[in-house]
Amino acid sequence: MKVERINPDTSAPPRGYSHVVKTDNTVYIAGQVARDRDGKTVGVGDARAQVEQVFKNLEAALNAAGGDLSHIVKTNIFMTHREDIPAYRETRAKYFSNDNPPVSTLILCSGLADPDFRIEIEAIAVVP
Repeated sequence: MKVERINPDTSAPPRGYSHVVKTDNTVYIAGQVARDRDGKTVGVGDARAQVEQVFKNLEAALNAAGGDLSHIVKTNIFMTHREDIPAYRETRAKYFSNDNPPVSTLILCSGLADPDFRIEIEAIAVVP
């Protein structure tokens, strides 16, 4: 089995992990947070801006692996503020079809790697 590790140039360079690992046609995407390509946190205190950045990062990760968001089959969403759930759902609807959404688990947690992060999403995709 071929294993390919990918770090898109549109994402901040990771430290100690890969953004994407592709094995055959399965793509594993590390938890994406609201950092831009320069490593700057986007939308501090703004849930909607952070969710938008996270989806942009997921999209870039999938594009680098030869896929797009429609290829996602599983997501795990980690959020630090329950009140951000509506902003997440509204933003998600812009990126995922309501006809064929991926399976998903949403976890509320007390914190993420940086205290400014309000959301992190990891995903698994199957690309053609």
